[in-house]
Amino acid sequence: MNKIRMTTGQALIKFLDNQYVSVDGEEIKFVTGMFTIFGHGIVLGIGQALEENPGNLKVYQGRNEQGMAHAATAYAKQNNRTKIIACASSIGPGAANMVTAAALATVNNIPLLLFPGDTFATRQPDPVLQQLEQSSNLTITTNDAFKPVCRYWDRVVRPEQLMTAVINAMRVLTDPEQAGAVCVAMPQDVQGESYDFPEDFFQKRVHRITRPVPVAEEIDDVAKLILKSKYPMIICGGGVKYSNAGEALASFCEAFHIPFAETQAGKSACKSSSIYNLGGVGVTGNLAANSIAENADLILAIGSRLSDFTTGSKSQFKNQNVKFVTLNVSKFHANKLDSVKAIGDAKAGLEALKAALKEKGYRSCYTNEIAEAKNAWTREMDFFKNYTYNDEFQPLIKFSNPGSIEEFSKLTDSKLTQVAAICMIRENIANDAIITGASGSLPGDLQRMWTTDAKDSYHMEYGYSCMGYEIAAALGAKLAQPDKEVYAMVGDGSYQMLHSEVMTAMQERKKITILLFDNSGFGCINNLQMSNGIGNLATEFRYRDNDGSSSHDGDLMTVDYAMSAAGYGLKTYTARTMNELKEALEDAKKQTVSVLIDIKVLPKTMTEGYKSWWNIGIASTSQNEMVQDAYIRKEENLKSARVY
Repeated sequence: MNKIRMTTGQALIKFLDNQYVSVDGEEIKFVTGMFTIFGHGIVLGIGQALEENPGNLKVYQGRNEQGMAHAATAYAKQNNRTKIIACASSIGPGAANMVTAAALATVNNIPLLLFPGDTFATRQPDPVLQQLEQSSNLTITTNDAFKPVCRYWDRVVRPEQLMTAVINAMRVLTDPEQAGAVCVAMPQDVQGESYDFPEDFFQKRVHRITRPVPVAEEIDDVAKLILKSKYPMIICGGGVKYSNAGEALASFCEAFHIPFAETQAGKSACKSSSIYNLGGVGVTGNLAANSIAENADLILAIGSRLSDFTTGSKSQFKNQNVKFVTLNVSKFHANKLDSVKAIGDAKAGLEALKAALKEKGYRSCYTNEIAEAKNAWTREMDFFKNYTYNDEFQPLIKFSNPGSIEEFSKLTDSKLTQVAAICMIRENIANDAIITGASGSLPGDLQRMWTTDAKDSYHMEYGYSCMGYEIAAALGAKLAQPDKEVYAMVGDGSYQMLHSEVMTAMQERKKITILLFDNSGFGCINNLQMSNGIGNLATEFRYRDNDGSSSHDGDLMTVDYAMSAAGYGLKTYTARTMNELKEALEDAKKQTVSVLIDIKVLPKTMTEGYKSWWNIGIASTSQNEMVQDAYIRKEENLKSARVY
């Protein structure tokens, strides 16, 4: 056996550069680069290897470890999990910063490969700079924090351990069922240690991503229930997107006259213009989908985690006789809601199920219900387009304290409503432009309102709903599809939390456009607290009054975000009216550098729920009558929720 003597760090880079995947006969280079922020725990090990011979791996300079890992996750998501950018960090805070990103990737089943530096395997210099010491267990380091948020975790304390560690990492990263974050901790001394690695460790490896077909018995089980149903509805989850099963789903629905609704992860797998596409379903769903869901007698969930937002905390489906069937590559997700299940790939499963139903001549009993539901939602959208701030203005979010609409308008001179701004954006950017999002009120508005016929152009992270993902994700999506325009849809709260990777976008000359919705607060959480009887506490951006009060009840704080972003070198605009927004959108298209449009939107002008309910913790004991009422409403809604 021929051997090559090299350091552990050098062997890692050489191995990563030779990993490929095969999908439907197409061979794709799997690892295309590495994001890093060098520190003492990595710069002389993996860093030396990257400087000496990176092969075909491109090195990207991150600004915040969480942000760069978010960008890598978005890159993998936009590439339908067929390409990744690995991430390497120093020990201590650099590693800990990536824990949140690891959790996000795992929740969303997106492959994310992390190489955090670690303390010395020899322990002789301990405690080294940034080392976390636990007196009860000296094997514990910061990197143990990755264990609960990763699909696979390992620590390489000897050079020869690298081989099994990274081969197992590839096994998990390329598995459609198990994909998520993988952490391989790299002690800083081991990175520089040499070993005679077998030459075949560095051979080109092609990991085949297959389409497991559900067994015939399970297809038969699911088909039998569908054949008995009169008013079925399909939920299109992220598994449809990652399977490239959008066309198969559309064809299935046309064949049997079945409507489908979208989750956040499944949106843009199919065309919005399909007569069977009802749009978003659940807590952040629209009127059309939720109206059909209420009466459906069978729900076929394809590639969905069936989260509380999708199922309205298990109360969305009101028909007492409703049955649940699932098609999912994951047995864990397929078993939810006590479903009758078929385990397998979405596209392969749909094709098998279609053949079974065609043989029986099945067709649903819908007549005008689908069209009527969609028409009702179209009328609502027409209202949003013309929803303006005037003398007869009424907030869309209604409860006893309407908040700070007038105050915000006076401070910013804004007349813009959030829903009208979204309608304007949709009309004035390319249909195939990619939008990214994650948190605040925007995911609800976008799942309900956004339409596109361009595949994979809706890039929403709502499994972890992580504030700060949006701008990093725009960079990752742009790296994945540089020929597309990419727009980050972000609130002012999320922008303040994490926007550092805009510098990497500038450095890489990858234009992204940041659409910053500024309403001087954490708007959706302010709505949540106030609609459940809690006062306005720490959700609006207000000064603390000089009287030393316990809460922030002074004037609203305003920020010139355009001025801030201009300092980074972005082209910036501020929009306070529909005309200003339209002009900014049109001019932004002409720019070659990244852009930020500071959109001053009035509070309480986002969409509210449609025929859905979200189960949240409400105080069962309170002196506040509004809180008492909220608790009574929650208990009443629980009666219609299914218990599994």
